[in-house]
Amino acid sequence: MQLTVRGKQIDVGDALRTHVSDALNSTTAKYFNNAIEANVVFSRNAHLIRSDLSVHVGRNILLQSNAEAESPYHAFDAAADKLAKRLRRYKRRLRDHHHNGEAQPALPAQAYILEAESEDLLDGEEPNQPIVIADVSTSIESLTVLQAVMRLDLGDLPALMFRNQAHGRLNMVFRRPDGNIGWVDPKGTEDAAA
Repeated sequence: MQLTVRGKQIDVGDALRTHVSDALNSTTAKYFNNAIEANVVFSRNAHLIRSDLSVHVGRNILLQSNAEAESPYHAFDAAADKLAKRLRRYKRRLRDHHHNGEAQPALPAQAYILEAESEDLLDGEEPNQPIVIADVSTSIESLTVLQAVMRLDLGDLPALMFRNQAHGRLNMVFRRPDGNIGWVDPKGTEDAAA
């Protein structure tokens, strides 16, 4: 596994790199023969240290986790524990990931990152057209709803758009403020006629 350990406003020494490498290798080895890559970023957030983990364990399977603590070791260990818990929860489904039968090809798509609106508008003033900060090529995978929820949870994502394998239409799952998962399945014209 290719491992990158970086620090923002923090010195990452050899002892911390070794600790991160040993912990991630043992955690991922329990569930995968060979994880592809991992990125760990330590950053200072006031008096706390934040650890952000991103582990690419297989084709289109990305796990993300983060935690904050007073030391980088504790922050990393807490984030790694969250990651291990997700891996344990989805162990069987992850191993069966590539054995789920005939799937539709992924849809090519463009993802855009828009600049946040300024809060400095005068009364009655209309906001300007949002400015595109980034334009990235991506793809929309063909998944079952169960697989989409698993990807949402593993990647610690706020929302995920996917092509529903059951009927081929675009669907979305998202994390609700109450902690539950929402699922949007727009009805097509063939459903409206029924």
